[in-house]
Amino acid sequence: MAAQISYRRIYEDASPQDGQRVLVDRVWPRGMRKQDAHLDEWLREVAPSTGLRQWYGHAPERFTEFRRRYLAELRDADHREAVGHLRELADRDALTLLTATKDVDHSQAAVLAEWLGRRKQ
Repeated sequence: MAAQISYRRIYEDASPQDGQRVLVDRVWPRGMRKQDAHLDEWLREVAPSTGLRQWYGHAPERFTEFRRRYLAELRDADHREAVGHLRELADRDALTLLTATKDVDHSQAAVLAEWLGRRKQ
């Protein structure tokens, strides 16, 4: 049976069902103390490039194009090692991808969860 891959805001309480908790933002979440994050890992290298993140600006009307560009970035050399590591984590245990964005359904965490989930089917 494939491990569960989910995503949520880092500001939400941790759950025993989370499995491995990995922050996938490039910058540390505002107002979050590291000891309160309950992270297993911060994998900033899998986050969208600074240019793509700034272009997107979490504008929902840009999400489709953001998703396309981000998936292309995940295939480049700059992301290869981090993507491989995330795949290994997803193969071993339940995985929760964490982000600080308010609209998690229009975030890189949602794109990653969908992408990793498709790969496991």
